Amino acid sequence: MKNLKTLTIAVLAISFFSFTLLKEKQVNIEESTVSWIGKKVTGSHEGTIKLESGVLKFDGKNLTGGNFVIDMTSINVTDMQGKGKMNLEGHLKSDDFFGVEKHKTASLEITKVTDQYSDYEITGQLTIKGITKPISFNMVVKENFASTKLTIDRTKFDIKYGSASFIDNLKDKAISDDFELDIKLSF
Repeated sequence: MKNLKTLTIAVLAISFFSFTLLKEKQVNIEESTVSWIGKKVTGSHEGTIKLESGVLKFDGKNLTGGNFVIDMTSINVTDMQGKGKMNLEGHLKSDDFFGVEKHKTASLEITKVTDQYSDYEITGQLTIKGITKPISFNMVVKENFASTKLTIDRTKFDIKYGSASFIDNLKDKAISDDFELDIKLSF
C-alpha cells in the first residue's frame, strides 16, 4: 500500500512538473512588426502588414511550436505617398495579388522545431489565398523576442501577376516571384 501511495504521488508530481513547463505565450501584436519587400526589374516597394494573432509554444525555454494569423487587409505601402500609395495598396489587395476580399487572413502553423541553442530550424505550413504549402526557415528566440526573415515564392500561392515565369515578354515590367518578410515578435 505504501508503494502504491508513493507511486501515485510520484506520478502526480511528474505530471504537474511536466504541465508547468509547457507554456503558450501570446504574441503582443501591438509591439510586433511584419515588414515586406517586393522587388521588380526597375526597383522595389516595401511596407508593413499586421498580425491578427500569434502564439509561441515552449517546453521550458525551448520553442516547440506556434501559430500566427496575418491580417491581409492591413497591407500598407511605406515607400510611397498619395495616389500612388493608394493605387499600389489597392492592387496588392486585388485578385491579381492577395485577393483580400475573399482571403482576409493568411496563416502559419509551426509543425516542427529543431533546437539550435536559441536559433531554431522551423518547419511549418503557410497558407495564403486559401492555398497551403510547406515552408522552412530559421528563427532566433531571445528572452521575450523572436525574429526571422522569410522568402516566399508568391507563384506557389497562385499569385502570378507580372511573373516572368508565367508571362512572356514582360521585360522591365516583370515582378520578382519572391517577396520577403522581416518579422520581429514580442511576447
